[in-house]
Amino acid sequence: MKKNTSGYFFLKEGTVWYLLRDLLLLFGAVLILFPLYLVVCNSFKTLEEAGKDFFSLPPNPDFANFKALFTDTNYWIFLRNSVKISVISVAAILILVPSVSYSIARNFEKRYYKSIYYYLMLGLFIPSQVIMLPVTKMMTKLNLLGPDGLIILYAAFSLTQGVFLFVNYIRGLPLEIEESAQIDGCSVFQTYLRIVLPLVKPMISTLLIMDALWIWNDFMLPLLILNRSRSIWTLPLFQYNFKGEYSFNYPMAFTAYLMAMLPMLIIYCLGQKYIIKGLTAGSVKG
Repeated sequence: MKKNTSGYFFLKEGTVWYLLRDLLLLFGAVLILFPLYLVVCNSFKTLEEAGKDFFSLPPNPDFANFKALFTDTNYWIFLRNSVKISVISVAAILILVPSVSYSIARNFEKRYYKSIYYYLMLGLFIPSQVIMLPVTKMMTKLNLLGPDGLIILYAAFSLTQGVFLFVNYIRGLPLEIEESAQIDGCSVFQTYLRIVLPLVKPMISTLLIMDALWIWNDFMLPLLILNRSRSIWTLPLFQYNFKGEYSFNYPMAFTAYLMAMLPMLIIYCLGQKYIIKGLTAGSVKG
């Protein structure tokens, strides 16, 4: 009797697994893209059109919502605040995190540096919600409830994850390259600037994109630190208060969401490969 191996062959080739994988990926893509579809579609609708059919394509695409957003609100002020805080915070992070990580990585055998490393790593196990009240009280006493205080907090909070990724990555770099540079007359700073920083570009790109996305979209810290004055709000705070200010004008709200997410969406799409490459390298090396 001839043995039927068609079912065995079907399973052996992994067709069922590939089918399930593709279905899961399709479901995930729909789950992620559908809210984006709603935001884009309703941004081009009037309030009446959105009320009639919230899920349909705009029957007569109109840019009136964008015009009203740019002219009838203080959108440009909030955009300027977000850009200022994001750029300065990311610049401070890119200076602070690699330098601290390099010092720890090249002196990891010393108890002092190892203690600092493990102390910073404790932040990975502490939920951010737990420290919000103490942080707010501390910043109030220091009179830092403003953009300057928020920038300091972003730079401090970035140390935990940033140092973890950079230290593991730098310790995996060949030490002989730095020793050769020092033999040729380079100081420690020159070695760090000319040798180490070019070698850690994947991690720098990862840190730049991840923290830029986090700071631009962050809501909790600006709510606690910047909520005393409307003039220093960032875009997430503007969006949070948008609904009440415009009496449930959903098309206008979605227009504000779209314009706020568009810059970071473009940056993430352009730098996605660097995030994956940097995270993979940082988690393996060491």
